[in-house]
Order: sequence, then structure tokens, then C-alpha cells
Amino acid sequence: MEDWQNAGFGVYVHWPFCMHKCPYCDFNSHVSREIDQAKWREALLSDIRRTAAELPNRQVDTIFFGGGTPSLMPPETVAAVIDEIGRVWKLAPNIEISLEANPTSVEAGRFAGYSDAGVNRVSMGIQSLRDADLKALGRMHSVKEARAAFDIARKQFDRVSFDLIYARQSQTADDWELELSEAIDMAVDHLSLYQLTIEEGTRFGDMHARGSLRNLPTDSLATDMYFRTQEVCERQGLPAYETSNHARSGAESRHNLVYWRYGDYVGVGPGAHGRITSNQQKLATETYSNPNQWLEQVGKTGWGRRTAEIVTAEDQANEYLMMSLRLSEGSDLNRYASLKGRQLHTTHLEEMISDGFVLHENGKIKTTSKGRPLLNAVLRQLLAD
Repeated sequence: MEDWQNAGFGVYVHWPFCMHKCPYCDFNSHVSREIDQAKWREALLSDIRRTAAELPNRQVDTIFFGGGTPSLMPPETVAAVIDEIGRVWKLAPNIEISLEANPTSVEAGRFAGYSDAGVNRVSMGIQSLRDADLKALGRMHSVKEARAAFDIARKQFDRVSFDLIYARQSQTADDWELELSEAIDMAVDHLSLYQLTIEEGTRFGDMHARGSLRNLPTDSLATDMYFRTQEVCERQGLPAYETSNHARSGAESRHNLVYWRYGDYVGVGPGAHGRITSNQQKLATETYSNPNQWLEQVGKTGWGRRTAEIVTAEDQANEYLMMSLRLSEGSDLNRYASLKGRQLHTTHLEEMISDGFVLHENGKIKTTSKGRPLLNAVLRQLLAD
């Protein structure tokens, strides 16, 4: 058995277009007034066909439409992509097919079209349940619109998740706890809860560099919000199964688990990354990020791939550890050793255990509640030579 089969095979499809670029967003998203939908649909199908020729005879466990704003895609494009994936590969009988949506682009008819196409899970970018904060985040919807869009999604899909951002400007820990409780009352079975991060190259990043992004929480306050998030969600039956993701038992995002468990996944569309195993080699793939450049490349070669680099055995082991330690289930030490060719440094591991950052049980290591918010530092210590 090849290593990727421990975690499955997924297909990520990136739709790069948005109605509006949010000031905190560093994803590959672009505002475009005119989109040749037929041309884009055929380009996505071509990219899938060319990739499948490299990876024959696979069963697809998950498909994820991300972006950008995939809920701006015509339902017939989503249907064509799913049909093509099923034609060139085999779809798992219980396949999870997710689509990200923004409240501003949710329509009952469009959602019915996605459901008919095969989408069975929706993830909504609500981000806040406070109108003033939505405005500060540059969002184009109101809380009322978000709740209405969520209700539409719930009627159409059995599995609905939504995102919230905390540690926002002027937000207190008590405010966040109240808002989180409201979100849990709405939630079906899954929440993604992200701390606001200021990224270079974004409008917030530029404002922060100039000193004009005011009233951000202190590190201490942001840490308090993180721990309150864990406590409230745990108490309400939505424990963290990953650093920023909470779900009721059995409702975890199976596509994201392919990433975190270090499976194989194909990246389709502009700026999409992949990890694939071909001819017994692990490859890190990346497509052209600029939509026009990607489209031009597909026209020339049949796909939008820019690079495909071999991932060494050592890097595979390190990537597996970095991804899987994000999960509450932790990392399998035997799998790590199989990839690396040797066990994890015993001295470093024992130090992390004695300091209370890591647990070791039944052949797995897991971060503790103390170690989880310090994951990067824990990883640096575990992987130190």
C-alpha cells in the first residue's frame, strides 16, 4: 500500500473570482466584471482530464470547490466538473462534495442547482454575527442576510458549516463568547473559527504597516479568546478536531481530513496546490495563479500546471507531522518512521512530554491543550536535529 492510501484522495477545484476583495484576504481571488463561463468551464474540464491521465484508476473520496467565491459559479459548471471527475476517475459511493458560499451570492434556485449537480455539503463565509464588524471586515452582507442565506442552505443540504473570524478590532472576550454561543445555536454540525491574522499584501496588512489599523486585541486577549472558544465549543458538543475546526462526532470535513492526514489531492484551477503520488514519487504541484495566465496555459498544454517538484522522504515525514499534529487524533509514529526511515528523536519527544505539551499513547503523539496553541514551537522542537 502506498502511504497516501492511509488518508484517501481528494480533488480541489479553485474558482478565482469574487464580487469584492476583502481587506484581510490573502487567497488567490480576483474581481472581474466579465467572465466567459463557457471558456472557463471547458478549461476546468481540460485540466481535470490531463491530470487524470497522470493518475489513472483512482477513487475520489472528496471534491471541494473553493475560492474566490465558488457560489458565483453557474450550477451547470459545477455539474460538468463533477461529471467529468466521475468520468475520468471513480467516485466513492459515499463521496463528500463541498462548495464554499458567501451570503451575498446565495439564491434558493442556485443552491437547488448545486444539489442536483451532486454537492452535498456547503461551507458559508459568514465571518461575523455583528453588523458593525461585518462592515469593518469589508463584507458585503448583513447579519440578516447571512442568517437568511444560512436558512436557505439548511433547507437544501444536510451538511452545512460556516466560518467566523474572532480577535477582531475592539472585540472583547465576553463579546466573542456571546457571539459564539449564538453561532452554536445556529450551527448544524460544523464550525470553522479563525483568529484574525494580518497578512502582508492585503489591505489590512498595508494599514497595519502604516499604524492605521487600530484597536486590534493584544496577544493576551487573543489567547483568552482562543481558550474560551475551545471551552464553549467543547461544552456544546462541538469539540475541536483540528486547530480551527469544530464538529459534532462524524461531521468533520472529510476533504480537509485528506489534507491533514496527508493523503493525495489534486489541485485544479488558478493557484491550486496539490500533493500527488505518481510512479512511486510524491510530487508537490502548483498551477499558475493569475487567472488569465492559467487560462492561456490550459489553452496551450491542456492544463494549468506551473511546477511539479519531488518531495523527499524526509520532507514527506515532516509535512505529515506538521499536518497531522493539527488534529486532535494526532500523528502515528510508525507512519512517520516509515516515511522518514527512522523514528522521531526520542530526546526531543521526551522533553515535549515532560513539559506537558505532548501526549504519547497507543503509538500516537498528540498536542495537549497547553501545546496546541504553541504548535509551531512544538514542531520546531520535535523536528530539531
